[in-house]
Amino acid sequence: MTDTLIDKDANDPGPGGLDAEQVGYKQSLGNRQVQMIAIGGAIGTGLFLGSASRLNSTGPALLFSYAFVGVIAFLLMRALGELVLHRATSGAFVSYMREFYGEKWAFITGWMYWLNWALTGIAELSAVGLYMQHWYPNLPTWQTVLVSLAVVLGVNLMSAKAFGEFEFWAAIAKVAAILIFLAVGLFVVLLGRNVGDHKAGFSNLWSNPGGFWPTSGDYNWYGPILVMSGVVFAYAAIEMVGVAAGEMTDAKKEVPKAVNAVIFRIAIFYCGSILLLVSMLPTKEYKSGISPFVTVFGRMGLDWMGNLIQVVLIIAAMSSLNSGLYSTGRVLRSLGMAKQAPKFTLKMSRSGVPWAGIVMTAIVLVLGAVLNAIAPGTAFEIALEAAAIGVLFTWGTIFACQLRLRRLSDKGVIPPSSFQMPGSPWTSYIGLVFLGLVLVGMAISGWQASPYFWHKTQFIVVVLGVPILAVLLQLGWTAVRPAVLRNTGGQIGSVWTDSGPRAGAAAALTDPEGDE
Repeated sequence: MTDTLIDKDANDPGPGGLDAEQVGYKQSLGNRQVQMIAIGGAIGTGLFLGSASRLNSTGPALLFSYAFVGVIAFLLMRALGELVLHRATSGAFVSYMREFYGEKWAFITGWMYWLNWALTGIAELSAVGLYMQHWYPNLPTWQTVLVSLAVVLGVNLMSAKAFGEFEFWAAIAKVAAILIFLAVGLFVVLLGRNVGDHKAGFSNLWSNPGGFWPTSGDYNWYGPILVMSGVVFAYAAIEMVGVAAGEMTDAKKEVPKAVNAVIFRIAIFYCGSILLLVSMLPTKEYKSGISPFVTVFGRMGLDWMGNLIQVVLIIAAMSSLNSGLYSTGRVLRSLGMAKQAPKFTLKMSRSGVPWAGIVMTAIVLVLGAVLNAIAPGTAFEIALEAAAIGVLFTWGTIFACQLRLRRLSDKGVIPPSSFQMPGSPWTSYIGLVFLGLVLVGMAISGWQASPYFWHKTQFIVVVLGVPILAVLLQLGWTAVRPAVLRNTGGQIGSVWTDSGPRAGAAAALTDPEGDE
């Protein structure tokens, strides 16, 4: 079996078992890159920029929101860690859904994940253009879009190691900026210094207008709970470790270290930053569209630090683009191997890069970003909210696959993972229920967002968009199903039953060409 795997053409892996999609990849991501990929995935524009509007609308209780969602994010990573140490694969969530729930769910998962990153990438490209206009107001957005995409595309087409290096240095920049803020913020808060005309101090947690958990005026008692639907997306991309696992030099050693460190990074970088931001200025001083870090440093007369944060915002957006191209290339190849995506997505370079899928995503990104620059409007906002649905779905698949894996290992059908999720199955049930409540929260907050129906974008996406997506995915599955049936010999169900491998799946478990 091993020799067969090595000798196969990476551009034509043929029908195969669970490990066939690993053909052609190079295990070149070491501990240094993996740790920083994990950190970088947990720090992005959701903290550097998105926290401003949430502080303004929620008050100091936002600290509770970030902390609670942070616990859910940690449970997610533990569930993912159990899956990765069961079987590391670049197909990640798609491959796990194929193994535990069958080909149809793998198809749905893969295309939902691709949609999420494609729409997120369009937004990030557009954002880079806006960030650059901070210094160059007349710089055309389309120029920034093309240059930014060319940079991250070039990095991704080189090798997985090049991707890892880019993420390593991007994470270094983001972490450095946060650490500088934490050091300055602690100094200012502990010594009770003035930030503009306001005295900093932890007492601002309860002396902030409305108190810690404001309920009067513009605030609602359920505000900190409802805002969690937005906080979830600040943590989006932490699951990137699962995709990168297939190209790690030692996933069994590196993944547990990266996963266990997530909760500490969330506590320090997210909760620590929010705590200091609340302690330095009244939350109404933070405005949507302006980084709260820029606001604080500006009030302190440190405009150069504000400019540095603008640079970090650009780096964070580029890092997100980089991750999107990396992950979608691998997921599209996994779909392509199962005849659920165009055949050209199978193509790989000699350096082990699934370049065709990466280029496909890049073309969609540039067309979408240019279209947004030419004709921005409600349709684009709805598309971005649809990306949020993709995040929820991906997180849900991770919890669902962990539940199935643990049930099978508890029955002795498959060996238990060496890195098991604590509190299972209840912790995964909690995660799934929470994600369902986030969807409800999106609908409620979307309805409250505007008196005009077509401006209630989150509500429209949940109530109308989710059913439309479901119909489109069903039509897509109907179209590819005949090819999938031919490719699998009629076996499109899950690999496992509660008593062992499903009939017809045993050969695929032992050899990717079906040979015993």
